[in-house]
Amino acid sequence: MSVSTPGTGFLTDPGEAAGLTRQLNDFAASLVAEHTDRFGYFATLPMPDAAASAIEAKRALDELGADGVILLANNQGVYLGAGGQDELWQTLNDRGAVVFVHPADLPAPAVDGIPPFAADFLLDTTRAAYLLVRNSVVRMYPNIRFILSHAGGFVPYASHRMAVAIAGDTGRSPLDVLDDFRSLYYDTALSSSSAALPTLLAFARPGHVLFGSDWPFAPAIASQYFANGLDSGVDSGVLQAVNRTNAEILFPRLAGTPAQTAVRPAPVRLRQTAQRAAARLVFKLVRPSTDQHRSPGP
Repeated sequence: MSVSTPGTGFLTDPGEAAGLTRQLNDFAASLVAEHTDRFGYFATLPMPDAAASAIEAKRALDELGADGVILLANNQGVYLGAGGQDELWQTLNDRGAVVFVHPADLPAPAVDGIPPFAADFLLDTTRAAYLLVRNSVVRMYPNIRFILSHAGGFVPYASHRMAVAIAGDTGRSPLDVLDDFRSLYYDTALSSSSAALPTLLAFARPGHVLFGSDWPFAPAIASQYFANGLDSGVDSGVLQAVNRTNAEILFPRLAGTPAQTAVRPAPVRLRQTAQRAAARLVFKLVRPSTDQHRSPGP
């Protein structure tokens, strides 16, 4: 479980943000305590206040038993990887924390006709990943396991271009920069299409791809559509690793918990079956055929 965008960053008063953050984490911890075999949670932190976030991270990880923390790519326009965040990174590094990075609204007006979730969210995650690598956060705090949602935005696709830019800016080897990007973890939420999934699997380190659905914010049929892309796009060994095994390594507390499926009422099951069937049909209709003939270019 995690609190997604906008987190507590919509509160401009730091004290109010820290107070709401504590309430959210206490509530999440109580749910896990009541259902230990079913839930884990990422603690919310009151960013962009890095000092207050370090304090709450200690409390959530040391006292409440959080399984990690969630950080938005930017908070009030301040991106992860910017200056002044070392206290937080050191706190998380000392605990070998898992950090789930989720996009937020860009610190700029949306473009008419382009929903933020369609493109802006992907850019937001990419910007954060760029700064985390460019400013050596990933390298200086190697015990932090960063998970980038939505396959890292544009990271796998643009990784070499970004590596060349960072190398030119910092004097580092582009191969070292690429290695830092590849050390991150990536989830498949709304990203396991026949175009995106091969790029992600080719770029990410083995064991660094995790299943994601973007539920409940994405419509169920959209989540199922991309799940179908994963189910039909990789072999059984990779599928098992992405669906479960890779996550068990990150979250050993949950590794011994058998996968459970709650029994839902018959009308709900029928509706979900229909949604899955519709999603499979749509996926088959739009997925490029391997034997499709294309006209030659000019």
